[in-house]
Amino acid sequence: MKITVLDGYGLNPGDLSWEGFSNLGDLTVYERTMPDEIISRGLDSEILITNKTVLDAETISRLPGLKYIGVLATGYNVVDTEAARSRGITVTNIPSYSTMSVAQAVFALLLAITNRVEHYTAENRNGRWSGNPDFCYWDTPLTELAGKTIGIIGLGHIGKAVAGIALAFGMKVMAYTSKEQSQLPEGVEKADLGHLLPESDVVTLHCPLTETTRHLIDEKKLSAMKKGAILINTGRGPLIDEDAVAEALKTGRLGAFGADVLSAEPPSASNPLLSAPNAFITPHIAWATKEARQRLMTIAVNNLSAFLDGKAENVVN
Repeated sequence: MKITVLDGYGLNPGDLSWEGFSNLGDLTVYERTMPDEIISRGLDSEILITNKTVLDAETISRLPGLKYIGVLATGYNVVDTEAARSRGITVTNIPSYSTMSVAQAVFALLLAITNRVEHYTAENRNGRWSGNPDFCYWDTPLTELAGKTIGIIGLGHIGKAVAGIALAFGMKVMAYTSKEQSQLPEGVEKADLGHLLPESDVVTLHCPLTETTRHLIDEKKLSAMKKGAILINTGRGPLIDEDAVAEALKTGRLGAFGADVLSAEPPSASNPLLSAPNAFITPHIAWATKEARQRLMTIAVNNLSAFLDGKAENVVN
């Protein structure tokens, strides 16, 4: 059984082991694979493992021995699942491996905005505190989260984890969700967007990207938000209209924006959010704690092992 990992670097830059896969077959791992290299690298493989390398219908049609595609992520839009299904190729994904890591990243962004630790650390390295006439100084707003309202859009695994952390901070928690109030965790209030947006000091996005949610936060929604509110996006980049958010930051309508995702990754140097004031952006690393990546690796190996045993798990097609 020949197993080929097309783009292994994102999951494992060297601090994890591929041994689980090598125990299941003849393993070849490529750090990255360009589109014109996919066929030559995957031609003799029965198993392809991909993270962001696209396997479209044409590519799948040119891989006659392919039996299984394992996606090293929760989202599997990089694979034409219908084309795979028509060929009898099983496609699996990795659900719920990074819930707590992403929830933690939400608050890393939020605390970066409210406490500005990085700013003060840099200032002190340059001698500002040691040369200060007073015992302390601050030149940014400092905000206490207790008593503030956080609006969570989407209350799946990550949204619920964020709600739990917010409650521990003493925040009031509202959620826009299809779930009934009786299904929500204690302390979480169900709300529609017409109520959630103007009432929330912080709005955080945890809904899937669909045609309905694309640009969910646009100029109109931003104008409905509380002036000076904080927006957090660790979901999918296109959930927001980036031009509208950048403009809202420039005018001060939006107090700050924290994001781990953008509409194109890596982004264009001209992306307006990269230079917008009070935009705090990390390079899609919320999922990438070593603990979460190890969990992902374990599930990916288990997915393939289950498939080889005739009991496929986490099948998406």
